[in-house]
Amino acid sequence: MTKSTADHASDGDPTRRDFLYIATGAFGAVGAAAFVWPLIDQMNPDASALALSSVEVDVSSIEVGQSIKVKWRGKPVFIRNRTEKEMDEAKAVPLEDLKDAEARNANLPADAEATDQNRTVPGKEQWILMVGVCTHFGCIPIGEQGDFGGWFCPCHGSHYDTAGRIRKGPAPENLAIPEFTFIDDNTIRIG
Repeated sequence: MTKSTADHASDGDPTRRDFLYIATGAFGAVGAAAFVWPLIDQMNPDASALALSSVEVDVSSIEVGQSIKVKWRGKPVFIRNRTEKEMDEAKAVPLEDLKDAEARNANLPADAEATDQNRTVPGKEQWILMVGVCTHFGCIPIGEQGDFGGWFCPCHGSHYDTAGRIRKGPAPENLAIPEFTFIDDNTIRIG
C-alpha cells in the first residue's frame, strides 16, 4: 500500500508545499529588510556631523561679561565669561527656588544638584557653557535677557538665570551642559 500526500503531511514529513511556504516567507523577510534598511540608515548622522563630534574653541578674546555662540553637533553652544556679580547671584539661589534641581551637566553624575558649582568647572567658575536650546520646545534663547539676567526664550517665556537654570516659564529643565574640558587656559574642547 502506498501512502497519499495527505498521509505524509500528517506524519510530520515535510512536503513540497511546506518548503514553498518557508522559502516564500524567507524571501519576503529578506525583501522587507532590504526595503527598510535604507530608511533606517538615513537616520544615522552624516560624515560632517560625526566630524564635528568635538570642537576646540579659543576663548582668549572673550572679555568678562561677554558671550559667544559656537556650533557643535548642529546645535548652538553658549560660552560666557561671567562677571563676579553674575557668579555671586547664581551662588546665592537656594535649590528650593529652582524648577529643576538637577545640574544637567554631562561632566557630572546624572543626580548632581543644580548648584552654581555643579554647572561650572572647578577653578574656572567664571566660564559657563550650555547647549543653547530651550528645553521647552527647542527654541534658541536670547542672552543677557529675562527676569534673572541670564537667557530668555521669547517664544514661550522661559527665563534662565546666569547659570542656565530654568527659573520661570514653561521649560521643564535647565539648559544642558555638554561634555567639555579645558585643554589649556584659553582653549576649550567640547565633546
